[in-house]
Amino acid sequence: MTMLALASRYGKIRRRTELLCASLVPEDHVPQPVIEVSPPKWHLGHTAWFFETLVLVRFSPGYRVFNDAYSYIFNSYYESQGARIARDLRGSLSRPTVAETLAYRHHVDRAMLALLEATLSPEATELVELGLQHEEQHQELLLTDIKYILGMNPLTPVYESVVDGVVDTFSEHAGEDLSLRREWIDFAGGLCEIGHGGIGFAFDNEKPRHAVLVPATQVRSALVTNAEYQAFILDGGYRRFEFWHAEGWDWLQHHSDRLPLYWRTSRAGSTDLEHYTLAGQRALLPEAPVTHVSFFEASAFCCWAGWRLPTEFEWEAVAPKFLWGQRWEWTGSAYLPYPGFKTYLGAASEYNGKFMLNQMVLRGASFATPVGHARSTYRNFFPPHMRWQYTGIRPARDLQASQV
Repeated sequence: MTMLALASRYGKIRRRTELLCASLVPEDHVPQPVIEVSPPKWHLGHTAWFFETLVLVRFSPGYRVFNDAYSYIFNSYYESQGARIARDLRGSLSRPTVAETLAYRHHVDRAMLALLEATLSPEATELVELGLQHEEQHQELLLTDIKYILGMNPLTPVYESVVDGVVDTFSEHAGEDLSLRREWIDFAGGLCEIGHGGIGFAFDNEKPRHAVLVPATQVRSALVTNAEYQAFILDGGYRRFEFWHAEGWDWLQHHSDRLPLYWRTSRAGSTDLEHYTLAGQRALLPEAPVTHVSFFEASAFCCWAGWRLPTEFEWEAVAPKFLWGQRWEWTGSAYLPYPGFKTYLGAASEYNGKFMLNQMVLRGASFATPVGHARSTYRNFFPPHMRWQYTGIRPARDLQASQV
């Protein structure tokens, strides 16, 4: 990619981040209802800090840091870059203001575009690319954080996308072809090449490509729907411990609402269910894929149905045979390094590797994933109780030797 093309792409990605926030009022930029949800203002500042700290300070001679104090506010988890505010306190700061944070972004943008007028070293170019991929990750986090901030508000305000194509709210809960629910894809098993090994960008946790012996299995063509999940609820799925991991059952005791996130009864005493969407409070569509469920809930549902979650290797092996991309799909695999895994160099070495503990892998992509940011080797990961992302369920089941 030429420097001119890289600069153009940089500008488009950076503008999209700001457009995601364009319909928000200043007050929407500050709340942090739970620890995993960061304020929109923080996302705007953090993605600027990433380019300033990892690229400009190192590769742009004479660059002037916008404000030395901002590193403490907008550093996320980079120990090599010094002290930072505790994650659960990101929403406690009224300053810098939204306007000041945007001024910070534009200061960084001017310096970055000037830097991209010259030929960069391979190391600098790789860090710019990582920064763009990082920003696209935050675009998805930003949208889901905005949804949580608005969705937990008793006024249930509507999120309005100010520019067509930035967010297609109509596809947020689009239904699937119901006939796919009856289709299971047979996989005979065997030695499979797993991970990224081709051209183009991939994160360090997708490498190296390596052989994995994947057993015979069946994976369903369709995701689990709202109607199917509601049947699990009506059959007492949230009250029957036999379907749950011990840790999941403990987690459940702290949640009085035995429903997926954003599901609510339409009125007191009613059994009719609605859910909060970016378009506001809406009736549940039975044929739409269930979403905003934790790993615990996904696993319990599959146990109730007589199925299981696929491993991430089964998912990747069978993925070419089904449509994916509407939901991040929980797998039964713990987030661990591949054999021969190597982190990035320098500060970027903290990007993925140090989180390979107590998290589960999700595969695919979601409605909120930026276009072109999804690939079948992508390894998303979250702790098993989290569910504010667009998570979903694709069942698997063992394929007996007689069926192969």
